[in-house]
Amino acid sequence: MLDVDSDGDLDVAVAVENDVSRLYLNDGKGKLSWRQGAFGTARHDNEHVETADFNKDGHADLIFVAEYDQDHQLFLGDGRGGFVDASDRLPAQSQANGLAVGDVNGDGLPDIVVGNSAESRAERRAPAPQDFLWLNTATNPGHFVDATATHMPKDAEYAQGIALADLDGDGDLDMFVANETPPNRLFLNDGKSHFSDASDRLDLKVPLETREVHVFDANRDGRPDILFLNLTSNNQDWDKDPQSRLLINDGEGRWRDETDTRLPRHRFSSWGGSVVDFDHDGAPDLLVGAIEVPSFKPLQLRAWHNDGSGHFSDQTVSVVPQATVGRSWSMAQGDIDGDGKPDIFIGGWGTQARLLLSGSGSAR
Repeated sequence: MLDVDSDGDLDVAVAVENDVSRLYLNDGKGKLSWRQGAFGTARHDNEHVETADFNKDGHADLIFVAEYDQDHQLFLGDGRGGFVDASDRLPAQSQANGLAVGDVNGDGLPDIVVGNSAESRAERRAPAPQDFLWLNTATNPGHFVDATATHMPKDAEYAQGIALADLDGDGDLDMFVANETPPNRLFLNDGKSHFSDASDRLDLKVPLETREVHVFDANRDGRPDILFLNLTSNNQDWDKDPQSRLLINDGEGRWRDETDTRLPRHRFSSWGGSVVDFDHDGAPDLLVGAIEVPSFKPLQLRAWHNDGSGHFSDQTVSVVPQATVGRSWSMAQGDIDGDGKPDIFIGGWGTQARLLLSGSGSAR
């Protein structure tokens, strides 16, 4: 979500798989209308989108990453709802499934991390593709230098999600990489955007096929915890345990898997979710997309309530509308209707995308 036309409300950009990505403009009251052609007319295998002011002109810009066709796109906003295609400023192509944006080297400019994967089984017999780190150029903002070879650890997995957060309390952004092929990875930043592998600090009890990672303070002790959203397989046979996993920070730089005592048990797969305080009690709750695999059957979106100490219970029936049955994909949140409460946009694969407006303790 971003304000593309400087009118004070949040608009919505959507990465569309095997089609043209879409821009929806907000009328200020939460009603969204499609602005066709905002991102051109060419179809791409778009997987993720992130926003930041990359060129420091005061306007929101966008980056889309693609998988099969490898055509990543950078669009620079003009502040009036228009965009200029500046994709030639991106250093490399790849089959990407993960994306995160943040200032990793402390120069005040947003940098880009791209998590790479492979589409076909034949490609997966080759060495796994390296995830990318693209640093924004201080002397020419909005242009990027590929710092992967000198700043990133070698990895051998297929990335699906990236999260940037200060995980060790030293004031810089560290990195979680959620992988389709185990294990998930933790990379720590030295403050100058050089990352080192500290994955041994993660208590990974079982092999996971993870699609998203979320960093938040689940138990409100002031330390970052980790949520992994997982699949049994990408609509193949039953393979790995798709149970969502919650890892709690022990205060000594390690994360313990406390899923069994903190999260509802489930057998559905999840391609995406959102951390949101849906009952406005100050404790972060969870919305979790659910899909039955095998069969790829659409299921009801789940709402898990936090008791304030990081223990979650399923309150789906009382929180989310029954209409939210679908193949829920990644989610974004922001105050769409201007009431001061977070709303949720839910992407869907082959099912209706949903906009949930926050009410008093529920969404509508």
